[in-house]
Amino acid sequence: MFYYLEGKLSIIDPTFVVIDIGGVGYHLQISLQTYQAIQGKESTRLFVYNHIKEDAFTLFGFSEVIEKSMFSHLLSVSGIGPNTARLVLSSLTSKELRMAILGEKVEAFKKIKGIGPKTAKRLILDLKDKMQRLGDENVELELSQENRAIDEALMALIALGFQRNAVQKVLKVIENQEENKNLTVESLIKEALKKLS
Repeated sequence: MFYYLEGKLSIIDPTFVVIDIGGVGYHLQISLQTYQAIQGKESTRLFVYNHIKEDAFTLFGFSEVIEKSMFSHLLSVSGIGPNTARLVLSSLTSKELRMAILGEKVEAFKKIKGIGPKTAKRLILDLKDKMQRLGDENVELELSQENRAIDEALMALIALGFQRNAVQKVLKVIENQEENKNLTVESLIKEALKKLS
């Protein structure tokens, strides 16, 4: 499965892109959030969600790991498919979505096609605990935008079984130490493991 794809943007549209990697064009569905982030760029790296059904294999691309994470959370809600999840992320930023869920703001979802009042309430009920466990959204967004190595180390350490909040705090400490500027993903993970164990 693809974790991310990086290459030249052959086609860019508000709903999809084609990334050229070594002469092969990869078609990825995107949200307006990602479209705005990559607009005007010649090349990009998109984090990929691989959606597999019996009759289709669709790639969804995201400019930030947090948006991909939100997409996955939305898909875990009964009644929300990938197209509706993409519409949600085209209408609300990742931060706005989290705040709407935590604040139980059903009205924030009213204008989104495919999200009625019942689905909005179910979405809030199903995801509120998960949004609280995400920790400080501002910290995560800041990490995502500032440093892709930090982003990748965060995801790797969570995959190893560490709690997101603990990993974020440790990576923030490491990042703020002058001698740790420009560390590779591997080095960041090693430094974090010393502090987490």
